[in-house]
Amino acid sequence: LHLDAMKAMGAEIELREGYIHAHAKRLKGASILFEFATVGGTENTMMAATLADGVTMIENAAKEPEIVDLANYLIKMGAKIEGAGSSIIRITGVDSLKPAEHTVVPDRIEAGTLLIAGAITGGEVSVKKCFPEHLDALILKMREMGFTIDTEREVMTVRKCKAWKGVDVSTAPHPAFPTDLQAQFMALTTVAEGTSVVTETVFENRFMHVQELQRLGADITPKNRVAIVRGKPGLQGAPVMATDLRASATLVLAGLIASGETTINRIYHLDRGYENLEAKLTGLGAKITRAKE
Repeated sequence: LHLDAMKAMGAEIELREGYIHAHAKRLKGASILFEFATVGGTENTMMAATLADGVTMIENAAKEPEIVDLANYLIKMGAKIEGAGSSIIRITGVDSLKPAEHTVVPDRIEAGTLLIAGAITGGEVSVKKCFPEHLDALILKMREMGFTIDTEREVMTVRKCKAWKGVDVSTAPHPAFPTDLQAQFMALTTVAEGTSVVTETVFENRFMHVQELQRLGADITPKNRVAIVRGKPGLQGAPVMATDLRASATLVLAGLIASGETTINRIYHLDRGYENLEAKLTGLGAKITRAKE
């Protein structure tokens, strides 16, 4: 989708020996219709269109907060962008951009992961410097499970909860439940009372963490894009392997409540999306150490 959008705007693109070779004197405005909403594709097209000649219309654009944040930054630099956060974005190309200062929006996925960490351990945790409204879908589902979550302007707090019930959840593009919190949420359902059904509609092969959670004792039956999770009273520590960024965070969360010791290998995946996660969790009372592999 990224390459098709660039080609529609006049870029010459070749794939040679595993590399993308792209060239264009100046891109031309075009009408871009994405087959499905793509965050990276929307961002790349929006950035390219800011300096293109003419008007670019992006239809079926992604609506994530990061899209709006990027648009706000580009507008500060002199770009002409309308409709960011909706399904149609209109960009009128300009000749140049100027430097600007901007504070990047808080990472909603890290904030959601920390909120789940507090919930899964039965603790009371406040996540500060976040935008709770970016996590409405997660907060709604956690409240449905039985958690009490209080929100303020840039703070959300999960209260102590001794037990919670299983719920069904399905991922979808923003503002629905984010696929990047599906794995962490599944960890929460493994120790819930009752059965949960987790449906992944955004990406294929997004259940790589299931096998590792099973090694910790979780009762999960994966079926293509659906996983049936039967909650248990607890998990047991075991050696596990991180397969991707969100799976690594999920295994850390599961390890927090597993009896005994859990060793997570290939933890380098974690550093792609979290800064010093173990230090933040240790500050809340977790017993986590990082060792060289």
